[in-house]
Amino acid sequence: MCGIAGFCNLKDRWQETIEQMNQSMFHRGPDAGGFYCNDEQSVVFGHRRLSIVDLSPNGAQPMTSHSGDLVMVFNGEIYNYKTIADKLKQDGFVKTFRGSSDTEVLLEAMEAYGIRETIAMSKGMFAIAVYNKRTGEINLIRDRIGEKPLHYGMVGGSFVFASDLKSISAMHHFSNAINQDVLNLYFVHGYIPAPYTIYQNIFKLEAGTILTIQRPYRDYKVSSYWSVMETAKKGQENQFKGSFQEASHELERLLKISISGQMEADVPVGAFLSAGIDSSTIVALMQSLNQNKVRTFTIGMQEEGFNEAVIAKEIAKHLGTQHTELYISEGDAKQVIPKLADIFAEPFADSSQIPTYLVSKMTREHVTVSLSGDGGDELFCGYGTYESISTLWNKMRKVPYPVRKLCSQIVLHTPLKNDRDTCVRGTLLGARGPEDLYEISNQEEPLAKQIARNQTQVPYKYNTYPNGYLKEANHNIMLMDMLMYHPDDILVKVDRSAMAVSLETRVPMLDQDVVEFAWSLPLSYKKEGEVRKRVLRDILYRYVPREMMERPKTGFSIPIEKWLREPELKAWAEMLLDKETIKKQGLLDAAIVEKIWKDFTEKGIWRVQIWYLLMFQEWLMTIPERTMHS
Repeated sequence: MCGIAGFCNLKDRWQETIEQMNQSMFHRGPDAGGFYCNDEQSVVFGHRRLSIVDLSPNGAQPMTSHSGDLVMVFNGEIYNYKTIADKLKQDGFVKTFRGSSDTEVLLEAMEAYGIRETIAMSKGMFAIAVYNKRTGEINLIRDRIGEKPLHYGMVGGSFVFASDLKSISAMHHFSNAINQDVLNLYFVHGYIPAPYTIYQNIFKLEAGTILTIQRPYRDYKVSSYWSVMETAKKGQENQFKGSFQEASHELERLLKISISGQMEADVPVGAFLSAGIDSSTIVALMQSLNQNKVRTFTIGMQEEGFNEAVIAKEIAKHLGTQHTELYISEGDAKQVIPKLADIFAEPFADSSQIPTYLVSKMTREHVTVSLSGDGGDELFCGYGTYESISTLWNKMRKVPYPVRKLCSQIVLHTPLKNDRDTCVRGTLLGARGPEDLYEISNQEEPLAKQIARNQTQVPYKYNTYPNGYLKEANHNIMLMDMLMYHPDDILVKVDRSAMAVSLETRVPMLDQDVVEFAWSLPLSYKKEGEVRKRVLRDILYRYVPREMMERPKTGFSIPIEKWLREPELKAWAEMLLDKETIKKQGLLDAAIVEKIWKDFTEKGIWRVQIWYLLMFQEWLMTIPERTMHS
């Protein structure tokens, strides 16, 4: 795990700038750093290293290929790099390697087989920048699902890129204005979906894509090399023909292969363990593959309804792992809040970011790499929302759309809209299909779209998703989440929280073969009645008693609503949401912000947008005034 950065056409203070960019992502790679500049000083690459594979200087970056033609900076891991290394030797392209890093193998494979061919054979998580000295071409590449971040865009006349958005905003001549067009999206979802960022002219490279830019480094093109949409479509059109038990055994086999590859490292490896199906399955399979005890990590809270540590400890004991748990206090969690704006570098408001950071911090004291169970919900129909949307749609579809649309218009254009619940129902009535219904359900708070003064509605992955793309309503909604919620919320939360303490996280369920197999399964293998993640449960129950797992899941969250009623955090919130401050900033509707806060403090009406507002205002305090008013 590392951090990468670079720019083109910035001859003025180029060395100072790349060192500044490197320093701003020191947490992503505290073990070493370096930079490269070409002879013309038109291409500069920077790198910070967290040593995981080949801890020697032979793994240092930026790295140049044996021929001297290619220069690369790389963040991530290629889990099948030894297989690729063997192929390079067998095909006569490499006799010996300088070291034993996946970076060197990846670089030599790109020179031997080409970039697209190499990425096609590479299994892993990655954000890569590679420069061809001979042709002048630069390629930026992001992994298939979006585990590793990569931002790019224009700052002045310079093309720039970096793992961390903070590295770009740290450039001495950075003055890109806030992108007010995306504020509506942020206040609906609590994060800014790709390809957008909070800054104008700076973007997130989307999962499964390659950006190519040629001299003079002004115009670029982005193309796809792998698509989860195409994978899902192909899988559902060519469904797995075997029995449920055959599917369960095949999934177990694929997960074991994935986990085995992801446990390889030259540093200590462990795993996060909650009381949930996903992490428990990963840990169970890890332990089955190991003679030694696997290191597992859980945090707990004394707060009733927010503690999974007791059950996680039982699971760890049953599996025989070396378990570490840490009970955190309210004070521990509250101390994280001032760090969040710096950790995420743009507004981000999934409140489970706090426990994610704390479990990462505790885990890093014992290991350098931790496996997680993320991905199970989106691949195996784990969220209750999927079923509720499907059930609601099955009722609504019985009423012709023109009738529903008329009813919706009546509600939304009469005094009926003033009742919050009626307004929500009226909005839902206007859905054309389950996909529309899911998007609208994410926007059911009427005030969310009134917070920002800029009322621009930009296209994004939910409102451009084609209705009826897959046959099953549940599968369509799962795919929508795989396209946006999972990479732009879940994976961002885990990556930034863990990298803030220099911990590498790996996600076995996002292995390409696992993902492709999951999308080939019939819906009945994933859910049956009230039972969700059916096929995963079948695997887990071979290792853990069913009764140990069939308990209500509390989730990985904190009682933000309760804390904001207490004097200390309430005072902090009121400082950030001060009406005159909001007016002076000029970005938000001060009257709407005031209403949302007063509804909470005076009437007890909780809206998640309160946390979204606080994280936005906290972030706003960290940026230079020149950026806010550009």
